[in-house]
Amino acid sequence: MKYQQYDLKEDAKLALNYIDGMTDRAYDYLPFWLTLPHKKPAEAEHCRVDDAELVGSWFEAVDSLIGILGSSDKSDELYDGFRRQVLSCWGEHGLRYHKKYPWTHTMHSSFHEMGYILPALNRMVRNDPNDTEAEKRASELVRGMRSLVIERKVKTFWSGDSYEKKPIYEFPNDVYLMDGGFDLSRHTGRGEQAIRNAVMLHALVDRFVIANDDTALDLARGIANYLLGPSRYFNYKYEYFGHVHSACWVAAGLIYLGRVTGEESYLNAGERIYKYTRSLTSSFGWVPEYAQWMDQSEEHCETCCIKDMILCSYELILCGKSEYWDDLNRFGRNQLSENQIKYTGYVTVDNTLPDKDGKTYHDLDKRLLGGYTGGSEPNSISLTRFRSIAGCCVGTGPIALGILWDNIVTDENGVLIVNIHTKKETEAWSLCDEMPDNGNIRFEARTAMNAGFRLYDWMGSEWSLLLNGKPAEICMNEDTVYVKNLNVGDILELVFSMQTVEKKEFFAGREYTEFWRGGDMIELLPKGEHIRLYQRDLTKPKYYPSPEDIEFTGAPNKGPSQQKHQK
Repeated sequence: MKYQQYDLKEDAKLALNYIDGMTDRAYDYLPFWLTLPHKKPAEAEHCRVDDAELVGSWFEAVDSLIGILGSSDKSDELYDGFRRQVLSCWGEHGLRYHKKYPWTHTMHSSFHEMGYILPALNRMVRNDPNDTEAEKRASELVRGMRSLVIERKVKTFWSGDSYEKKPIYEFPNDVYLMDGGFDLSRHTGRGEQAIRNAVMLHALVDRFVIANDDTALDLARGIANYLLGPSRYFNYKYEYFGHVHSACWVAAGLIYLGRVTGEESYLNAGERIYKYTRSLTSSFGWVPEYAQWMDQSEEHCETCCIKDMILCSYELILCGKSEYWDDLNRFGRNQLSENQIKYTGYVTVDNTLPDKDGKTYHDLDKRLLGGYTGGSEPNSISLTRFRSIAGCCVGTGPIALGILWDNIVTDENGVLIVNIHTKKETEAWSLCDEMPDNGNIRFEARTAMNAGFRLYDWMGSEWSLLLNGKPAEICMNEDTVYVKNLNVGDILELVFSMQTVEKKEFFAGREYTEFWRGGDMIELLPKGEHIRLYQRDLTKPKYYPSPEDIEFTGAPNKGPSQQKHQK
């Protein structure tokens, strides 16, 4: 048997291809959020959000990809272009506004979108502590948002008045007009203002860590206290109704806040929000975009939500909870990878149409490779159901890749531990594996070190650790096994049994049959349409749609599922 191997670096190369291809140099490196790959011919066009959240998340994406692939002329060009975009168009109260384009209307700033801008500024400052412009914008943004919150100080109730002991902050609205400030007759219409306005929580804590910015920490605490108290967004079991991306992003911020401040209540709340969301997901990382909003059979998986679950897992790991390595590993090598667009043979291209008026047509079959879907079903990327490619997901997918890449091997008290199984090389070591064909992971030392592997339940109990082909003298620490005093050129191998395991799982409103080899799911039944996922058994013919298989109805990327599951 022969199966498709997980190759994180190849996913990163594809992601860079998409970002490069879908960045509009005619508008100074403005991303395209909206793509219509199944329209005939396919097209992409600009919309307001391109210059709102996307310039921030795509900057983060490129920075993450540079960390994986290294610097190149292409990536450096994109990095500089997105940086220039992020650092432009700032206004009152330190807020960033979108620019005036033919496709924009009311000029405003959204607090939800500042949750994408502040992390980009944080990266700039972390990458270059002497970046005074990014530091200035980050500082002014934090102080501007702090000046705009309502601070709830006194509780006035039928029993009398009492003073709040903790800071409690909320924004009066989710929109701030460039020329009118807060106009309560206007709103985004998304609802859930408490949680959506709070997605900058993780970035606020990070701002404090990077710059010792007490205002950022104060704002983070006040927002967190409002969410966990007067907002009543979460019930006593930390369940919620609504937008999973926002709730899990906030959960990661709560865990980070708890870790930095030592306040267990924040960490506990974030972990319980994660666990509730995890109860709605599949074991391989399919995450619904909304919780309790509609029947789960009608839900789809936004790549942004997978990133948030990976970020939450990572934050919990940093708190010493090693049991979350399994989630981080499974989600990354399975649904995150499958949610990437790796086939575009169904795309109809007409290169005779000129690119103009914020629309583009040329070579979209090539340019769309590497994008991330905003609406996968567990078994397919359906091109007639929801947004098959989403600009927001194109930003967050590579951010998740960066988290995974940086944690393939980690230093744990002087021992290098292999956590994620994929190819990677550094000056100090190299890593490769034979999964999912065989249970063999190979680590070569290029300097003297202590090194070993994290053990997962799916490896079984009858594993062996070999040093240069012979049984090694091992040390164990909870869920890791390692060898001391490796020399240059020593090869450490973890060997275990690998079999195909069939499992039944109920999620997203129905039962699925899964076929696993180790931590990799190789097949999922029933099969879906149009772009079938988990076609990882290379001995079986793969099914891909052609242009004739896709019917353009004039309402792309919207509407309920029209899928008929194929046996």
